[in-house]
Amino acid sequence: MQHFFPKRLLVSLAAFFLAVSVWAIAPAAQAFDNPELLPNTQTPIIDLANFLPTLQEEELVKDLENFETETGWKLRVLTQYDRTPGRAVKDFWGLNDKSVLLIADSRGGNILGFNVGDDLYQFLPRTFWVELQTRFGNLYYVRENGENRAIVDSLDTIKTCLRQGGCQVVPGLPREQWILTLITSVLGGLICGFAAMPRKEGQIFAWQWALIFSPLWGILFIAFGIGPVVTRTSEWLPLFRNVIGFVLGFLVAYLSPIIAQSSASET
Repeated sequence: MQHFFPKRLLVSLAAFFLAVSVWAIAPAAQAFDNPELLPNTQTPIIDLANFLPTLQEEELVKDLENFETETGWKLRVLTQYDRTPGRAVKDFWGLNDKSVLLIADSRGGNILGFNVGDDLYQFLPRTFWVELQTRFGNLYYVRENGENRAIVDSLDTIKTCLRQGGCQVVPGLPREQWILTLITSVLGGLICGFAAMPRKEGQIFAWQWALIFSPLWGILFIAFGIGPVVTRTSEWLPLFRNVIGFVLGFLVAYLSPIIAQSSASET
């Protein structure tokens, strides 16, 4: 009992000091959500993190204003690090269902975030915004091109898609994504070739087995190997390479047992 009371007292004191520290820190945290950080004049860009060089920011301001006049879509940019005006930007810019707010913050793993009005989802679905964020906001892209290019390239993509009536996916095929489609194409060919190997004497092509496995190799080749290419680019070379990859994978799997049997017979 004598040991219990001091322990309980220490726990109570620790809880008291924790509550006092939280209370003392809370007012300072409110400074990070400060409407006084808003500029005195109306502008589509608030660059608190200084991601945009002055000349590029001035050019981008004119471009966003012209785009809004031309199309009616309102694109706004807020960059922040340790300071932000918070929800005050909604009233400052009059954000509505036809607005897109791009928030650039380098404190996370991905610097880009989007606040999207409801009217845009019929032209640019939710999956579009996820892909847009992962393509231009990832640390590798930012390291190679800079925060300013990540912001400008994502805005250019949004404007291009809205001008052409919408996009289901982000246009363009990055090299990393194409390599992934090539791998799935080759894997689909390997599975198809393995399924089509003759299993009976006199059989040339086991089409029944190839048909049974068609959902697997078809998804790998068509859905993951061909689909992402044709929906993101009109270039024929990536598509041609994926088709060749599928054919080579098929031939390797299909001919390997035949070659192995021939080698064993000669031995």
